[in-house]
Amino acid sequence: MEPYDAFDAIDPFTAATRAFDCLKGALAGPESAALSHHELEDLVGLQGRELLRLLFQAHLDLREKREREQLLQTKDQVVRGADGHVRPHHETGHSRLLACVFGTVTITRCAWRGKGQSSVHPADAELSLPAHLHSHGLRRLAVLEAVRGSYDQAKEAIDRSCGRVLGKRQAELLVVAAAVDVDDFYRCTIPHPSTAATALVMQVDGKGVVMRPEALRPATLKAHLNGRRALRTRLAPGEKPHRKRMATLACVFDTDPAPRRPHDVIAPPEGRSTTRTPRPGPRAQRKWLTASLVHPPEHVIAAAFDQAEARDRDHLRDWIVLVDGARHQLELIRAEADRRHIKVHVLLDFVHVAEYVWAAAHCFHKPGTPDAEVWVAAHLTTVLHGQADRAAAEITAEADRAHLHGTRRESADACVRYLTGHLDQLRYDTALAAGWPIATGPIEGACRHLIGDRLDITGSRWGLDGAEAVLTLRALIDNGDFAAYWRHHLAREHERLYPTPDQHNYDLTA
Repeated sequence: MEPYDAFDAIDPFTAATRAFDCLKGALAGPESAALSHHELEDLVGLQGRELLRLLFQAHLDLREKREREQLLQTKDQVVRGADGHVRPHHETGHSRLLACVFGTVTITRCAWRGKGQSSVHPADAELSLPAHLHSHGLRRLAVLEAVRGSYDQAKEAIDRSCGRVLGKRQAELLVVAAAVDVDDFYRCTIPHPSTAATALVMQVDGKGVVMRPEALRPATLKAHLNGRRALRTRLAPGEKPHRKRMATLACVFDTDPAPRRPHDVIAPPEGRSTTRTPRPGPRAQRKWLTASLVHPPEHVIAAAFDQAEARDRDHLRDWIVLVDGARHQLELIRAEADRRHIKVHVLLDFVHVAEYVWAAAHCFHKPGTPDAEVWVAAHLTTVLHGQADRAAAEITAEADRAHLHGTRRESADACVRYLTGHLDQLRYDTALAAGWPIATGPIEGACRHLIGDRLDITGSRWGLDGAEAVLTLRALIDNGDFAAYWRHHLAREHERLYPTPDQHNYDLTA
């Protein structure tokens, strides 16, 4: 006579079946006929989520049942742990909780033990369970919600869709943990190939983020603690609160050449001809962003060069670097290019040049007048022709003729110093003829999007780990790589938690 198996009498899906019948009865009953569509949505959403949780729980219970059945059938089963040592003894009924996108479920499994050794749970490896409470699906949802809005908003969104399964502080920790494999992911990623005619563009910029005092750099923290204010109730003009830590951002993209002439960028004083439309400028393609608050600027610039070299290993393409004129950035870029023996064409952002010229124009003409606009157009056209030194000489001569002195001449002198100090980065005639970009729109947009729209929201003050994780993940998402990264991250997480060559994490021996 076959022994009675109690497991056959238990159907793990009984509770889920009853929940489905209850929901079906509620929808088929006469009471539901009086409900509006949004009330039906609420009913199905609430009871449907509980049904999904019960189905998930039932599957987990079924796997536990099959594991126990296997133990009854295989008397001499032995499990080997990650350390290679055998765990000869087993105990059933070991349970743990898992918070998932449907709610919280209980996972019951068998533990294998040996004297003086940690327990091994083969079912954990088969399910690829996380080390802590929250499932990978819930972690993914927390990351996507937290990097686009405040943590309070992320928690509210998760509560609406999943129930109360995640706290605000837990969401912060999950975001930090989710970003640990980004650098490794990009080291393994092969960029899209391009032809030698496609220009390779790099742009670098910096933007400050308001930090908690302990997250500031030592010099900034010292200035923050020792700063003496001229006024008690507010900052005086020119004073800084020293609450920000500078983030460095870099952008790499491909662009097909789009040759232009100066009048395609700046309309002549007499206006453009109606017979010819301006030629469009080059467009950024396959844009890649990186940013960091933790690492120094030279690290971020080196990462941008790594990405560029991955796209052009033989250095066959034109490399263009666009900056805003910060001397420190220029020195780091040239040092990195020299270290790699790469020829780069460094250009100043034309928009920054235009701002200096506009400020100088107000030394000679009233702001907002047509004369000021004509003056600016004439000098910027000269700069676009690659004759920035001539434009500087003309501005100086005009200031001398107008007998400008002191504060009336400050902006004109600042413009002249800016132009003469960066002559080798103002070869716009070469850039326009070759069809290269001359403005830093992509990196300026990245500063506004990556930092301004999230890290710079009203009232936010950041710790270093949390700010770095959010900044890194926002750049990853903006690159369009999140789905691929998440698969990579889960694979690495599995390797860290269950480090054995065998994917099943255990050996069966007879």
